[in-house]
Amino acid sequence: MIKREIYKDLLAHLDSPEISLLVGARQVGKTTLMEQLQKHLQNGGERTLFLNLDYEADALHFHSQEALLKKIALEIGQSRGFVFIDEIQRKEDAGLFLKGIYDRHLPYKFIVSGSGSLELKEKIHESLAGRKRVFEVASVSFAEFVQYRTDYRFESGWREYLAIHPDQRRSLLAEYLSFGGYPRIVLEKLESEKRRIIDEIYTSYVDKDIVALLRLERRDAFNRMMQVASSQIGGLVNISEWAAACGVAVATLQSYLWYAEQTFVLRTLPPYFSNIRKEIVKSPVVYYCDPGLRNFSVGLYGAIHHQREASFLFQNLICNMLVEIVRWRPWTLHFWRTTDKAEVDFVLDRKQSLLPIDVKYSELAKPQIGRSLQSFIRKYQPAEAWVVNLSLRTELQAGETVVRFLPFWEIDNA
Repeated sequence: MIKREIYKDLLAHLDSPEISLLVGARQVGKTTLMEQLQKHLQNGGERTLFLNLDYEADALHFHSQEALLKKIALEIGQSRGFVFIDEIQRKEDAGLFLKGIYDRHLPYKFIVSGSGSLELKEKIHESLAGRKRVFEVASVSFAEFVQYRTDYRFESGWREYLAIHPDQRRSLLAEYLSFGGYPRIVLEKLESEKRRIIDEIYTSYVDKDIVALLRLERRDAFNRMMQVASSQIGGLVNISEWAAACGVAVATLQSYLWYAEQTFVLRTLPPYFSNIRKEIVKSPVVYYCDPGLRNFSVGLYGAIHHQREASFLFQNLICNMLVEIVRWRPWTLHFWRTTDKAEVDFVLDRKQSLLPIDVKYSELAKPQIGRSLQSFIRKYQPAEAWVVNLSLRTELQAGETVVRFLPFWEIDNA
């Protein structure tokens, strides 16, 4: 079993009366997490009920609120209990349905999950305002992957393990960048099976979250958009060019991109700027939420042999790591580019300060500050800047700015 960091947060939230709402892409491990929570509760003598709306027998209990409450009372009784509901997006008007039950102040704690469908995103969030806490479940992170692949022998010291075992570090990084972090992929040993599974995951995503949900007539156009995004990792999104490449109208392409973000497959970052004449202010950059799905989309699954491809994927990995850092903080993540081509990969806006972050897919022999990062430092004079790389750990002073060179596995601990 792969240990997930978010499990501790879910466990702590069991004592809260709010609904625990797990959201995320298909097959990232939401159901497994719920099953782990149920087992923990049962081992502690608590009463539980697990219902999955993908199962017809369970779905029958959701034709009305009273029908569901009768089922819960039959299984749990009228006293304290925990109700798990999987695939809640199958229920029409799920948000209002759960709101009506929650507002009765019954002695039941609800733990609910659903894939990143639009019903879940648009209806449940609004209907359950003030009644739920959202837990976004991503695919297995690099840290979780390393701990699993080293059999949890270095659970509290996995960073030190990577630091003193360079060969294993390179191997683990290459594997993760090639195949990604979907749990079934991580658990599978055979590459041929990994390919079959990622194909199944992608097909299920397009069929259930895109084609069926949007009544999409141009599946080929959506697939093409995903391929274009795959080739543009960290690159500016030019909507007009993307639309032309996919053979659809600009408005259609915009909707495709928006849907891909809402279903936890792509993410875009906005630019950071203070000068609308000299800095990019509108076009976002695009990244994939999972590197394996990106590679599958572009036809390179498990075949990352070129420095350029690996460099893009490494930058994508750092993006995903930074997203996790800002998730529970009032910070925002951006990129920075000027009209004369200076660029910094990421800018962390921490409200009281800016943190520019340059990414180098390289075993740096000595610290060097690139011209673009120097330009940002001169303009904004941040107290600190990072150069994230494959191995070097040191510091330089650039005026009033401390430039820290950080190995990539340390950024979430810096």
